[in-house]
Amino acid sequence: MSRRRLLDDSSDEEYNEELDDIAHIAAAVLTVSAEEARLQRAEARLNNRRYLCRPQLLPNPRESTPWQVLYHSQNHRAFITTMGIDCATFEYILNSGFAHHWNTTPIPRPDVHATGEPRLGRRSLDAAGALGLVYHYLTSAMSDTALQQIFALVPATVARYRAFGLRILRDTLRRLPEAQVLWWSSARECEEDAELIRVRHPMISGAIGGIDGMNLLTAAADDPELENATYNGWLHGHYTSCVLVFSPKGLLKAAVFNAPGSWHDVKVARPIYKKLREKTPNGYFIVADTAFPRGTRSIEGRIQAPLKSGARLPQDRVERDMLLLRNRQLVSFRQTAEWGVRQLRGGFGRLRVPLDINDDIGRSDLLEVCLRSMNLRTSRVGISQIRNVYMRIWEEAEDSDIWQAFEGVVFGQLRRRDHVARFHHVVEE
Repeated sequence: MSRRRLLDDSSDEEYNEELDDIAHIAAAVLTVSAEEARLQRAEARLNNRRYLCRPQLLPNPRESTPWQVLYHSQNHRAFITTMGIDCATFEYILNSGFAHHWNTTPIPRPDVHATGEPRLGRRSLDAAGALGLVYHYLTSAMSDTALQQIFALVPATVARYRAFGLRILRDTLRRLPEAQVLWWSSARECEEDAELIRVRHPMISGAIGGIDGMNLLTAAADDPELENATYNGWLHGHYTSCVLVFSPKGLLKAAVFNAPGSWHDVKVARPIYKKLREKTPNGYFIVADTAFPRGTRSIEGRIQAPLKSGARLPQDRVERDMLLLRNRQLVSFRQTAEWGVRQLRGGFGRLRVPLDINDDIGRSDLLEVCLRSMNLRTSRVGISQIRNVYMRIWEEAEDSDIWQAFEGVVFGQLRRRDHVARFHHVVEE
């Protein structure tokens, strides 16, 4: 009995040892397989990587980069094409506070004290380069890879400089008088603009500007509740709404922006209705299209629009002809507001890229900088220069469908055919 028991115990030990060996072998196989799978995934990501590292970029961001060549050329057409402003306006912004803030403020980082002394010698870009980076970003729909090639910066530096530069550009524009968005301040100013409109449209007396809405494509949120709250059922997508008022001089007089989701124009335009009621002299109004709500009875007559389809006309022929003539002039003047929106969206290609629904502050800063930059540009060069020079350059640089009907163009096409990215030719060795 004892011998049989010893044999059984010996067999059990051998069997257990064999199971342990099999388990160790299986664990080793699983470990090797997991490591091999990880290496394969890393190799796949390497081949499809959407950013560039230092060895793939020009060696010195401050020497012989496409940006340096562009900046030192001081060519107005090149500046307008790539940054939406001419050389003089670029230098004006640079010397009006942007360069001072860039040179005296530390770039925000987790390992840097906010009140420390900036080390300018360690920065990859000077103040002009930082301003150029921001305006290249605003004027184009290109990806960060193109910005890395133009400025010879790694991804982290592009993101950090762009965020910091956009913030100090916003603060600089807020202090510039030409970049202010101000409502008509007096009856005299209203009369000056009304007279400009009467010269071209004699049947319109008392109009001082035009109003129009603008809807900007916005990325869907990951949170289902936020995604549902920001869905615009009327447009069947995710959009951020804006309402803009333009004077006949092309200046932005009021703007309500950064309203994501399914907001009705009546809700978005409430601050403008208040200005019409409280800050606009009697007898003056702004012109809208037939779809734009004219507000409540408290501002009745302060927003006028052309006749709607099917509207009843007077029986008297003379009265009817006069009404139709005035209506045609309202339609004609109404186009100025659409032209203003077109100038904004055409001059700042970043507004064609879906906005970030998760970054409310960043979205607001982006829109504010674009609006103030447009007013600054118009104030300095004049509306005729914008129409005859700036817009022709933008239209020539882009395909007609991108410029005229970009709402229907696929997002990928916007980036592949971006006029700023195509302007810079970077040769990789």
